[in-house]
Amino acid sequence: AQRLPQKPRIVVLETPAGFEPNSDVVAAKIKTYLERRLQNYKPAIDVLPARHRDTPFSPDDPKIAAPILKADEILLGPGSPTYTVRQLRDSITYQMITARQRRGGMLFLSSSAPLSFSTYTLPVYEVYKVGQDLFWMDGLDFLSSYGLNITFISHWNNTDGGEELDTSRCYMGQDRFNLLRKMLPPDQTIVGIDENTSLIIDFAQSCCFVRGHDTVTILRDGGTLIYQTGNSFHMDKLGDWYIPDGHAGIPSQVWEKAIQAEEERQLELSAKPEPTAQVLDLLQAREEARQDKDWEKADLMREQVEKLGWQIKDTPQGSQLEPLDND
Repeated sequence: AQRLPQKPRIVVLETPAGFEPNSDVVAAKIKTYLERRLQNYKPAIDVLPARHRDTPFSPDDPKIAAPILKADEILLGPGSPTYTVRQLRDSITYQMITARQRRGGMLFLSSSAPLSFSTYTLPVYEVYKVGQDLFWMDGLDFLSSYGLNITFISHWNNTDGGEELDTSRCYMGQDRFNLLRKMLPPDQTIVGIDENTSLIIDFAQSCCFVRGHDTVTILRDGGTLIYQTGNSFHMDKLGDWYIPDGHAGIPSQVWEKAIQAEEERQLELSAKPEPTAQVLDLLQAREEARQDKDWEKADLMREQVEKLGWQIKDTPQGSQLEPLDND
């Protein structure tokens, strides 16, 4: 949140849990949590019902996806990794996510979502719940445009199974995960992220930051690197990377809309708020009450102005209005 502008625009996508009849409830809980925990930042949060293709709530609907292009942060969280891949692959929603992130928006992936955006996606539900044979699904491969070949494994240190069942490595357990790893190409980088831990990839600084409770593990070129929370490391540890050229891999019309939306967003951030006619009328009524020495009425007008988001400052040049957020 400290990296976002004041009053950030955040969008929460229902897509990962879109197969559940209560996906709106899941996303709404995330929204409520963010509003409460980030209340000092005064975020504006939209929930996007990009649930399922070939429905009225399709990730291919540009109207549903449009708020992404002005978002300061795009959040995808719990659900099914493979379902997310099927719904987002080549969709207008995914194209807009890619364009907005390329233009400077923050992409926040939690729980199942990092698996979906990987080069290869771990089919957690299919293996752990249904009992299918071990396999990988081709993921959205989001970071390939940066030259990175990474498969993320969240819940790396999970212990839900207690002493009876190893549920680390995102519920696969170490033995099954070792078999899964052998099924990947030898040059595949694996990044394991412990629970309640985050890996912040900052392309501008060429640096990665580990935050939260525990560790991030990198398996690459036959070696293992483990970084504790509070530490940082150069992005080269993830592979040979580069900044993509312009809108490479993004349709031109989507890229143009992303640029236009970004310009509009910058104007919004720089624009000075103007008081409404109602606020100005209250200010005038207060001035008249002060001239009549009706201090009780004047105080009442001040309170009403504050309820509308403005404060009155009495100066030698007269009464002036300022937005409460600027105080």
